Amino acid sequence: MPPLRRAGHQVTLVTHGCFEPLVAGSGVGFHPLPVDPRAELESPRGRGLHRSASGTGKLVRVVELARRLVGRMTDDLLAAARQSDVLLLSASLAPLGHAIAEGLRLPSMGLYLQPLAPAREFAPPVLGGGTFGAPGNRLAGHGVNLAVERRLWPVHHGFSPLVVPRPRDWRPGLGVCGYWWPYDVEPGLPCAVEEFIEAGPPPVFVGLGSATVPDAGRLSAQVVAALRRAGLRGVIQRGWGGLAADGDDMLTIGEVPHAALFPRMAAVIHHAGAGTTAAGLRAGVPAVPVPIQFDERFWAARLVSLGVAPAAVPLRGLTVEALATAPRRATREASYGARARALGERIRAEDGVTPVLNAVNALGG
Repeated sequence: MPPLRRAGHQVTLVTHGCFEPLVAGSGVGFHPLPVDPRAELESPRGRGLHRSASGTGKLVRVVELARRLVGRMTDDLLAAARQSDVLLLSASLAPLGHAIAEGLRLPSMGLYLQPLAPAREFAPPVLGGGTFGAPGNRLAGHGVNLAVERRLWPVHHGFSPLVVPRPRDWRPGLGVCGYWWPYDVEPGLPCAVEEFIEAGPPPVFVGLGSATVPDAGRLSAQVVAALRRAGLRGVIQRGWGGLAADGDDMLTIGEVPHAALFPRMAAVIHHAGAGTTAAGLRAGVPAVPVPIQFDERFWAARLVSLGVAPAAVPLRGLTVEALATAPRRATREASYGARARALGERIRAEDGVTPVLNAVNALGG
């Protein structure tokens, strides 16, 4: 049973309807939102994000897309909020959610997966990673902050301080808790996956999660060529991008719990989304980040700086040689595996839920 439910709280997850199967059997209620995020990413507007460079240009496109969608979700968000005592808001819905909470006189707080508040140490991850220098980073953070956060509003961040230490110049009320893991009940692997893993040396996972790509066939061919050039077997996850591979040394899979799959891999090649990055770190295996958009360059840079990834291989401009070299190094140079195992052990020992539970109880939830 999920921790908030185990503590006696009734919990309702309010998100896009396509995710409802992931909640089934967990004891958590579900309220669907009418927007289909996959359809939006595959629309002309969504595909336009691939053509945008990183930075403010891409952020403008993201904000424009978000504004088009918010109006379609307002009624459902209001209906769900009227049945609640406390609102726990993600960064993407924080502005509207905070307004709803104030209108209904409900306590609320933020539960963010990325650090968005102004900091000298890094620019906001949604700008694509990198740094503008200390003053520029803080200025950029203030710009993003105007859109997603209210002054002195409490926000808990669901990532490990071992991965992103709490910035020294953050205001009070911004906490870094540790990761929040999905609700897994002794997750197992499908027989076909188990048999493939056992048939040879540990393979490498390749998956882009909910990211979409302009040409799935071309990218799939590059992935297969890169793994074979590196002398590695591959487990290729279709994901929203539609990747696929054939051959005795490759296995194409659908949805499989990361908690069960990743510890069995020699390395994980992924898009560096916040959740997949966390799962790879928890598993204690080396990574090869292939960032595409949003906050992924930020997490990719963190993986490299932590010494668990040899290099980031951005999707834009990706080559077979670059994609072959990085996993070859990740699996053959012992330092990456050693650092990943040590960091994974420490991350698995963290408790990111208790600070949130205590805060919910303090709000009267």
